[in-house]
Amino acid sequence: MLTFEEKQQIIEEFPELVKKEVSMKRLNYHYEESLYDKTVVVQHLHPNGNAFVYVADVEGYEADDRGLVNVREFTADELRAVIRAAIEGLATEVQEADPIAETWQNSNGQKLTLLEEDGFFNIYHEANLEEGFGDYSEAASYLKEEGFAVKTK
Repeated sequence: MLTFEEKQQIIEEFPELVKKEVSMKRLNYHYEESLYDKTVVVQHLHPNGNAFVYVADVEGYEADDRGLVNVREFTADELRAVIRAAIEGLATEVQEADPIAETWQNSNGQKLTLLEEDGFFNIYHEANLEEGFGDYSEAASYLKEEGFAVKTK
């Protein structure tokens, strides 16, 4: 396990991070050029060597419910990699995919519309909501079971 001083030295290799002292001799390191409200990259680096890195939108890390991963047992290379990934995550604008809007039709010519709205997949008959699902596969399965298929142009 790296010591407090070793972790601090590694963290300070990143000139874009700003050190801020917090309670109980702990240190936070902020990325103030973050594209998001969140600026803390390293949270609560403690003299006992414990610390957390913000990885909420970074693939390959198991974050807690706050988006943090404990780096207490990380090697020097692992610590550098997670900090680099965290900074890149805060410096990269997330490109959201266009919401799904599909027309489904059965053999009788009846049409239903599947729309992605606020994280849900809703099925409409004209302007009337018929069903809502938590994910696309559930909605598509339901439509297929009811004899509908995606209408191609």
